[in-house]
Amino acid sequence: MASTALALPATAQEAAAPVPGSPGSATEQTATPSTPVAQREDGAGEQGEDLVVTGIRRAIADSISLKRDETSIVEAISAEDIGKLPDVSIAESIARLPGLAAQRVAGRAQVISIRGLAPDFTTTLLNGRQQASSGDNRAVEFDQYPAELLSSVVIYKTPDAQIAGMGLSGTADLRTVRPLTFGKRAFAFNARGEKTEGGKLNDDVRNAGYRVSASYIDQFAGGTLGIALGYARIDSPSGNRHYKAYGYEAFGDQTDANGAPINIVRPDSADGSLLINGQEIFVTSRSNVRDAFIGILEWQPSDVVHSTLDVYYSKFKQNEITRGAQWFSNPFADGLTFTDVATEDRGGSSVAISGTANGAVPIIRNDNNKRRDELFSAGLNNEFALDDRTKFFADLSYSMNNRREQIMETYAGYGLGTGGVTPDTPGVGRTLDNIGFTTPADGFPTYDEGLNYADAARVSLGDRAPWGGWGHDGAIRFPEVEEKVYAMDLRLNHEVEGFFSDFDAGVNWTHRTKEKTVDDNDLFLKNGRQQVLVDAAFIERSPDLGFSGFGPTLAFDPSKLLDRYYDITPIRDANYYDKNWQITEDVITWHVKAGIDWWRLRGNVGVQVVNQTQRSTGVVINGLEPGQPIVPQRIRDGADYTDVLPSLNLILDMGGGHRLRFAASKTMARPRMDDLRANVSPGFNSLVCSGQTCSPGTVVNPWSASGGNAKLKPWRANALDASYEWYVNPTTYVAIAGFYKDIKTYIYQQSGTFDFSGIPLPTTASAIPPGVVISNIGQITLPANGNGGTVKGLEFSGAFNFGTVTSFLDGLGVQGSLSLTESNLNPTSNPDPTQAVRIPGLSGTVYNVTGYYERDGFQARISQRYRSGFKGEVVQLFATRGFTEILADKQVDAQLGYTFQSGALEGLGVLFQVNNLTNSPYRTRLGLDGGGTQTSDGGALLETYEKYGRQFLLGVNYRF
Repeated sequence: MASTALALPATAQEAAAPVPGSPGSATEQTATPSTPVAQREDGAGEQGEDLVVTGIRRAIADSISLKRDETSIVEAISAEDIGKLPDVSIAESIARLPGLAAQRVAGRAQVISIRGLAPDFTTTLLNGRQQASSGDNRAVEFDQYPAELLSSVVIYKTPDAQIAGMGLSGTADLRTVRPLTFGKRAFAFNARGEKTEGGKLNDDVRNAGYRVSASYIDQFAGGTLGIALGYARIDSPSGNRHYKAYGYEAFGDQTDANGAPINIVRPDSADGSLLINGQEIFVTSRSNVRDAFIGILEWQPSDVVHSTLDVYYSKFKQNEITRGAQWFSNPFADGLTFTDVATEDRGGSSVAISGTANGAVPIIRNDNNKRRDELFSAGLNNEFALDDRTKFFADLSYSMNNRREQIMETYAGYGLGTGGVTPDTPGVGRTLDNIGFTTPADGFPTYDEGLNYADAARVSLGDRAPWGGWGHDGAIRFPEVEEKVYAMDLRLNHEVEGFFSDFDAGVNWTHRTKEKTVDDNDLFLKNGRQQVLVDAAFIERSPDLGFSGFGPTLAFDPSKLLDRYYDITPIRDANYYDKNWQITEDVITWHVKAGIDWWRLRGNVGVQVVNQTQRSTGVVINGLEPGQPIVPQRIRDGADYTDVLPSLNLILDMGGGHRLRFAASKTMARPRMDDLRANVSPGFNSLVCSGQTCSPGTVVNPWSASGGNAKLKPWRANALDASYEWYVNPTTYVAIAGFYKDIKTYIYQQSGTFDFSGIPLPTTASAIPPGVVISNIGQITLPANGNGGTVKGLEFSGAFNFGTVTSFLDGLGVQGSLSLTESNLNPTSNPDPTQAVRIPGLSGTVYNVTGYYERDGFQARISQRYRSGFKGEVVQLFATRGFTEILADKQVDAQLGYTFQSGALEGLGVLFQVNNLTNSPYRTRLGLDGGGTQTSDGGALLETYEKYGRQFLLGVNYRF
C-alpha cells in the first residue's frame, strides 16, 4: 500500500530554525519548507496524494523532522500552530521528551534534568545564545519563557563543536520564528481563562485567571525585510495544601526532677512506637503575573548579506500568601504527653497512627513572599557571503536576569502575655492545647484541636515556640540575584567537495557576572516584644484548612502590619555574610569543525579549546569574639584553566528510513555559582588542649572553617552515545538509544587546609595554656573536585500514527518514551567511601506516554508523565537552598479542541484543558542518601505531602 504524503504548511517547520549562522544553527540540516516531508530521501514514504494537516500531527511531524535531520542526537518539540505549543509552559512540554524530567516547584514544572543529571549540568540557549539565570546557580527557570512565543525547542544530547557553552548532560535551545523563512503574513491570537478547582484557599488571593497572547509576522520590501512581534501575558493563580512532619521519635516513660515516673505515652503498649515530634499544616495561594514581549527584525537585501535582530523581554511578578499552624509534639517541649495512642506495623516498626497530644502550643503563621523577575535578551546576527562557498558569521548578544524577593514570616498564638516570650505569669501567652491526630502512611493527617485559633480576641502576635522561643516574632528577608551575560561569536564556514562537506572555524567570547545578596532582618514586636492583638481592621477571612480537619486560624496580611506592630532589626551573623557573593567569568572557546557527507554517512567531527578565567569576591567572616559584631575581611580568589573538548557525530543511513547514530565526546559543566563563592566562615576551638597534655612549645591546630572554593574546576566527562532510528513516515518512528558517561571529576564536600593568618585570636584563646604554639593552619570544609563515576542509560521512544495501518484509523496516534538510568558515583577520596554520592536530579525510571485523536478539526489528547524518586534541590530555612528526597511523581494532563475548517469562522479554534487531572501529590521523605529516621526494613517515612488541585483552562485560538 502506497503511503500518503504529508505536506506541512509553512508555519512551525520554518519557525524551528534558529538564527541563520548562529551557534546551533540547523539551517543546513533542515529541509526546505516547500518539500513535502514524505518525499525526502530518508525512506519515510513515497510521493502520493498530499494531505495538508495542522495541529497535533503537524507538530509531531515537525519534531520528528528536527530529530531526524540534526547531525547531533537531539529531541525536539514544535508548535502546533503560531503561538501554540502543546502545553501551558515550556517546562511541561520539554518534560515529555525522552530522557528528560521536570521538577515541580510550587506545583509548576520549572527546572529540567537531562539524562538523570541535575539542572546545573544543562546549558540553556535562546536562538543559540546563552541565557542568564535568575536562580541561585546556572539552571534556567523555564517558566520565564512563555510557550506562546516559542516555535520549537531542541534538546542536544550530544555536543556540536560549533556551539559554545554546551552542558555536560545536554543543551536546550529555545527557538523563535524566522519571519523571512516563514514567508507570509500571519496573525494569531490566543485567549484562555483558567481556574483551580475548589474554592479559594486564602480569601484575599484569586483562584481564577487568564492567559492572552498575540503574534504578528510579515514581510516587506519585496521579501527582503521581515518582522515578527509577539506579546504574551499570564495572570495565573496557583495554590497548594501543605503538610510537613519534622521528624519521628520513639518515646517511653520518663521521670521528673524528683524521680517520680511520668507516663508519656499511653497505653504502655505504645511505648517505643514512632510518633511525629512536630508538624505544620499550611495553605498557600499564589498570584503569578508575567508579561513577555518578543521582537524579531530580519533583513536580507541580497544573497551576500543577511542580518537578524532578536529582542526578548519579560517581567514575572509573584505574590504568595501562606497561612496555617505548626506545633511541636515532643515530650521535651512543655511536658507534652500522648494518650489513646493506636499503632500499626509499618516496615517492621511500630508507628503511631492516632491519638491525642496533650500540651501542644500551636504557632499561627501568616507569611507573605513576593518575587519579581526581569529578563532581557538581545542578539544581532550577521551573515556575509564572501563567495559561493565561503560565509562569515558575526553574532553579538546580551542577556540579563534580575530576581528580587521578599520572604516574610510572622508568628502568633492563643493567649495574651505581658512580657514577650517569658511573661510574668507562668502559662499566660503560651496556652496549652490537646490535639487529636490521625496519621496515614501516605496522605494528609487529620487533627482535632480544642481551642479557637481564629478568635481575634484571644489570638495575639508573638513568639510561641518552646524551649525559650525562637528569639524573634518574625523575620523578613530580601534576596536579590542578578546575572549578566555578554557574548561575541565569530566564525568562518567554507564548503568543499569530497568526504568532508565543509569546514567551520571560529571563536566565542562569553563574559558572565553573577551577584547574590540577601538582606536578613528579624521582626520584633514593639513595646519590648509585648504580645498584642491584631486590630480588627486588618483581619482577613480565615484560610481553609479543612483538608486536615484543623479549624480556622487568625488571618491577616502581614505586610500591612509591618509598620504598626514591628521593629525591623538587621541580622549580621555569619550566615548572612556567607549568603552574599559575587562571581565573574570569562570564557573563550575556540573551535574547528568539519562536516561529513559521504555515501550514506554524514555528521561532523570537531574540537573545542576552552580557556576559562573565574574570579570570586567574598569575605573571611571574622566574627569569633563573643558578643562583638562581625568584621568581614574582603577576599578575592579564582583560577584559570583550559579544557580540550573533542566531539564526533556520525549518522549511517541504511535506507528504508533506518539509521544508526554514533557519538563520542568529551564534555564539561562549569561549577555551581554558590560553590565558587570565596567566603570563609572561621571557627576556633579554645578547648583544643582539654583532655590532653599541652606543654610549652606544643603546636596545636584549633582553627577550622567552612566556605566555598573559587578554585573549583568543572565537572568533566567522557561520553559515548549510540542509537538506532527507524522513520516509517512523517508521524511514525521508533528509536532506541544508549549512553554512557564516564564522569572524571565530581564536586562534593571535602576537607583541606586554610591559612588563618591575619584573623585575630578571640579572647577565648586564653583557655589554651601559656607557651602553647597556636598554628595559623587549620582545617576547612569546602566543595572540591574529586573522583567521579559513571552514568549510563537506555532510552526507548517512538510515535505511531494508526493511519499507517489503515486509513480508517487516520488521526489516531500515540507517542511516548521510557528512560532507564543508573549511576555509580563513588569517589575514593570521599570521607565515607562506602557511601555512594547520589547525583541530584537522577530518577532511575522516567516515562511519558501521549495518546491523541485528530480529524476534521477535532482534537483530543491525554498525556501521562512519570519519574521515580530522586534527590532534588529546594528552598529551605532562611532562604537557603538544600537537598531533599523527592518521591515518585506521576502527572496526567488532557485536552479537547475543535478548529473550524471553513466558512466565516475558519481558523477559529476552541480548546479545553485539564492539567494535573488526577491531582497527583508532591511528596518527600525524611532523610537523604539513606539518612534520617527509617522503619526497621529501611523504608522511608513521609516528610512532606502537598496537593495543588486540578487546573482547568478554556479558551480560543484564532489565526489568519
